[in-house]
Amino acid sequence: MTTVAVAMAPFKGALAAGAATRAVAAGVRLAAPRVATVQVPVADGGEGTLDALVSAAGGRRRALTVADPLGRPVEAALGELPNAIAVVELAQASGFERLTDAERDPEATTTRGTGELIRAALDLGARRIVVGLGGSATTDGGLGLARALGVRALDAEGRELEGRGADMARVARLDLSGRDPRLDDTVVQVACDVDNPFHGPRGAARVFGPQKGAGPAAVERLDAGLAALAAVVREATGADLQALPGAGAAGGAAGGLAALLGAQLTPGAALVLEALDFGRRLEGAALCVTGEGRLDETSLAGKAPAAVAAACRAAGVPCVALCGQVALGPGAVRRAGFAAALAIGRGPLPLPDALEATERDLAAAGAAVAGVWAAGRGAAAD
Repeated sequence: MTTVAVAMAPFKGALAAGAATRAVAAGVRLAAPRVATVQVPVADGGEGTLDALVSAAGGRRRALTVADPLGRPVEAALGELPNAIAVVELAQASGFERLTDAERDPEATTTRGTGELIRAALDLGARRIVVGLGGSATTDGGLGLARALGVRALDAEGRELEGRGADMARVARLDLSGRDPRLDDTVVQVACDVDNPFHGPRGAARVFGPQKGAGPAAVERLDAGLAALAAVVREATGADLQALPGAGAAGGAAGGLAALLGAQLTPGAALVLEALDFGRRLEGAALCVTGEGRLDETSLAGKAPAAVAAACRAAGVPCVALCGQVALGPGAVRRAGFAAALAIGRGPLPLPDALEATERDLAAAGAAVAGVWAAGRGAAAD
């Protein structure tokens, strides 16, 4: 039987990856009822990674009570996958969406809740933990999550700090003696799709701090705090965070994970596709459909649809992108490995209406692509 693979990424503000994948698959089956669909929701390490991996691997979500960015109890999920693999999404506990506009202040927030999710994954017996970093509300250099796993940050008087953004500049010494020993026998992989350094002009505070509510003065203090913390980390561990590409991701949490917990920083989309065993799922497919909310130049720098297209090119499978907006020219689309990239909108609509219509429009676009493709193949795909 002819097979079409459907591997949609999240449509931010509209549909999760799983729902987008189901919508396109339904459209494909409507236009080509004798075609089988293989549904593989994808993500690039940001929001949606947990759902994509749980859905594709037949895992389950486990709800836990952990600390939100301001230390308040909140329910967050981690993913349990077969083979002792767990998925932790930073946005679940420490995400920007956990706070109101008035609460957003990266000097006051912490990644402690994310560390509590990692600790819970260890309690459940995980021996491989995939951490997605997108959507953070924090710039704490990973101090909060490290504290939840036994790393103590001490000020000049030997007092333990909470691990909020404002604490970075006050750290005089790190005590690693209580670090959770289970980390030594666990692979922690961080899905990281940016190369920003820990501090400096392209660092965590200057590039991402304003998006999280930091004004100009706070950005300066946070950047100085990251630089000070990097020096203390180097003294304690020998790790040079400023030399580690991507250490500035998620307010420096990527750097803290690497230096203090021994995590590996890995391009997010590639990590997710590897965890999904995407190459095997493509076997036998005659076509692949992928997509996201907006296809533009940033999509080509490690986003999920571009990674899907690259995998398809390697497997000799044509790949079509269905997106809310397409901001790439035909040449760039082809160079990225897509056979075509199409916008799904069926008429000019205000943004709220367009978002509401996303599921319907994806199904219609999936049907249109499958109909044209099936017609070209003849009766075999009827």
